[in-house]
Amino acid sequence: MNVRTLAASLYLLVFLTACDGARQQQSILNPEGPRAESVHGLWLLMLILGSIVWILVTVATIVAVVRRRSREDVDQTTEGEDSYGATGEGPSWARSRGNKAQTLWIVAFAGAIVPAVVILIVTAVSTIVLRDIDPNEAGDGTVVEVTGHQYWWEVRYPGLDVITANEIHIPVGERVELQVNSSDVIHSFWVPELSGKMDMIPGRSNSIWLEADEPGIYWGQCSEYCGEQHAKMRFVVVAHQPEEFSGWISAQRETAEPPTLPTAKTDEPPLVEESEVLARGREVFMSSSCVYCHAINGTAAAGEAGPDLTHLASRETLAAGVLPNDRGNLAGWILNPQSIKPGALMPGTDLDGDELQALLTYLESLE
Repeated sequence: MNVRTLAASLYLLVFLTACDGARQQQSILNPEGPRAESVHGLWLLMLILGSIVWILVTVATIVAVVRRRSREDVDQTTEGEDSYGATGEGPSWARSRGNKAQTLWIVAFAGAIVPAVVILIVTAVSTIVLRDIDPNEAGDGTVVEVTGHQYWWEVRYPGLDVITANEIHIPVGERVELQVNSSDVIHSFWVPELSGKMDMIPGRSNSIWLEADEPGIYWGQCSEYCGEQHAKMRFVVVAHQPEEFSGWISAQRETAEPPTLPTAKTDEPPLVEESEVLARGREVFMSSSCVYCHAINGTAAAGEAGPDLTHLASRETLAAGVLPNDRGNLAGWILNPQSIKPGALMPGTDLDGDELQALLTYLESLE
């Protein structure tokens, strides 16, 4: 392999990695909502002004150093001359004092006057931004309660009777008020493309609002160190068109269908084999330790320690944004969650092969 081929391969690898990461990026440099745009604008202003100050201070420092060296050279060449110098331009000490005064003015301008002006500008713009992102400006739209747990997110829509986990669904173009709190330690709610950060403190409810300009999936993260799996405490914000959001709410308000009823996609009853597998999976779930931590509407399971599983199959991810929601990952998460998120409160579940497959089939039916 020659150098060009190696370079091209490395470039392609970096390019593909960047493409994959773009789907899950968490960057303030790509604002997709008015709140994030306000924060991004302030950051950009501070970057520009800070760069200008840095350039001015650097130039002033270089000028001061150069002038000092020039003065030292002059002093060396005038040694032995009379006090007025060889050219009659005045005493060397007078020229030196003038150079010092000019240097002091340059340093004062670049190191004091310019930063003072910058601080005044940043303070004024920050005041405007804080007014624009005021939590009280959320309006009277959708309200969502988000509770941080080690290491997942509980999401409730109190006015709509919807409970989910690790996903926040919002309508595009509407300011959605989020009331954030914590059940254990301090967490911090952050969706870089949509909003700044907001701390989640046990025993206290803070408010923040989100608004998305375009439909899409926006990744969020706990931004306050909260324990061993802090880095794997992620979530997604899914922005829908208003009519799609209404449809999502309607679907989430439905209870999980008992496995003996017809499926949601057809009026025909399920096949006998499928019905038996679903019934067996439900039996495995109800007889296991799962019911002590999880809830499923339409069943006797009413645990509150872990995420509500009523519509588990409709979610994008498992384990708070760590794994894509597919059968293989679901199996691994059920059997040995500690291998994926060491320190998470969920214990492993001991199941044989037939029990696991039946349980997976049942959980995948909860759409």
